[in-house]
Amino acid sequence: MPSVRTTVASKTTVNAAAIEALKGRLRGDVLTPESPGYDQAREVWNAFINKHPAVIVRCAGAADVIQAVGFARESGLIASVRGGGHNIAGSAVCDGLVIDLSKMNSVRVNPDARRADVGPGATLADVDREAQAFGLVTPTGINSTTGIAGLTLGGGFGWLSRRFGLTLDNLVSADVVTAEGKLVHASAKENLDLFWGIRGGGGNFGIVTNFEFKLYPLGPEVYAGLLVFGAEEAQSVLDWYREFVNSAPDELTVWAVMRQAPPLPFLPEKVHGKNVVVLALCYSGDPAKGEKAIQPIRGFGKILGEMVGRMPFVAWQQAFDPLLARGARNYWKTHNFTDLTDDVVSALVDHAGRLPSPHCEVFIGHLTGQVERVAEDATAYPHRRVKFVMNVHSRWEKATDDDACIAWARSLFNATTPHATGGAYINFMTDEEGERVPTAYGGETWKRLVTLKNKWDPSNFFSTNQNIKPSA
Repeated sequence: MPSVRTTVASKTTVNAAAIEALKGRLRGDVLTPESPGYDQAREVWNAFINKHPAVIVRCAGAADVIQAVGFARESGLIASVRGGGHNIAGSAVCDGLVIDLSKMNSVRVNPDARRADVGPGATLADVDREAQAFGLVTPTGINSTTGIAGLTLGGGFGWLSRRFGLTLDNLVSADVVTAEGKLVHASAKENLDLFWGIRGGGGNFGIVTNFEFKLYPLGPEVYAGLLVFGAEEAQSVLDWYREFVNSAPDELTVWAVMRQAPPLPFLPEKVHGKNVVVLALCYSGDPAKGEKAIQPIRGFGKILGEMVGRMPFVAWQQAFDPLLARGARNYWKTHNFTDLTDDVVSALVDHAGRLPSPHCEVFIGHLTGQVERVAEDATAYPHRRVKFVMNVHSRWEKATDDDACIAWARSLFNATTPHATGGAYINFMTDEEGERVPTAYGGETWKRLVTLKNKWDPSNFFSTNQNIKPSA
């Protein structure tokens, strides 16, 4: 058994002989703190996270994942699983062993069957690029550098969800390495309980080494873009917005974003850096019908600038990447709402008027459509009747701004808590919110998840996540 020791600096190390033995069992690579590229490999999207793993195993395939799980168990190392490394909570890295799947990023499309086999290290950009080569899509998120694995396991919603459902709703099957290091298949025909749990239960039940997704015809163009209004019109714009989306067709998704205006070329220079309300929209049906579908939005108020029209779907999927680039410090707070009440709108307008950093923003994502047509108990994502998801996205560059930016996010969260459902989208939750996890899922779903955890991971091997603890 490899020996593990803890140094005076509280950093876990594994002896060299154990590392060499592990290397001999892998196709992939093993990195330790002394290895070239270690510091780059331990970095994740959120610069607020700073972990120093004892070992990073960069897996080349499912066999390497099995070996990594076995090594962690034998050596008593806590383990984390890295897909895209994009999760706000930084769950991809820990101070023990990181099972890094980023090299397992293949995407194989079967256009006739309208299916895609996707590796756990693939990003949304990888999936979009391959699927769109055949005029196909699966609904994912809005930032192309996001990893498909974490997105899917926690839910997955974006521009196409109202038409095609959540990302997890389009998961047909998965190959999963369990806490015991066994490879199993999960689908509607095999290990149905596990298949239910990985669709919303996060990384609590195993490591997915292959995702099989359903695909739909779309593109290559959509009708999409941005309409920008002044902050002084925030109240009226949001009032109009919450009414307009009630009758929007499934093909149309409109989200509201409140932030400082970046120096976008279609905005007058005098608007740059000013507080604004942005309506971001995507019409995924016939682009020729998109203009008519969004026409009422033009009456919401005085438009300071707009960029709306036909564009490649893959380009729209990458439109927000520059505003969400890795390397900044991030802290999020999230709520689900069945409606945007007057009190919620007032709190949003108030806090959007005192942003602590030029990178902070609040976005309101509108769901319903196909998302709500799925039964609440069909998957481990139970929030089918939620109409709006709020993400208080606090983002800044310097550690000296930590307190102010975190306090602002918490203040808006607290102000809107009385009007929220109590449930939450786990992909938007930070690492400090472990006590919130049971209520984030809700009573019956939570009970079922704990039962599943007792069966598939009774020792809580998969714990560095929004954790579902076994009852034992």
